[in-house]
Amino acid sequence: MAIGLGVVLIVVGAVLIWALDEAVDIDFIAENTLGVILLIAGVLAIGLSLAINAQRSRHRTTHVEERRTDGTP
Repeated sequence: MAIGLGVVLIVVGAVLIWALDEAVDIDFIAENTLGVILLIAGVLAIGLSLAINAQRSRHRTTHVEERRTDGTP
């Protein structure tokens, strides 16, 4: 799920940086600045997600199966 969120943040950030040339006017922040922030956040989200998944795959689990017999053949 974090990889999908990262991709969405990258796409929205890229749109704000390169696609919207003064088409949208946000008063309190520049569109390019917001785009760069979202782009960096998306890259970090993907990087962290891949790092966490890599740690999970290194974890080995042991499956123990116990069999009991009552002694009669």
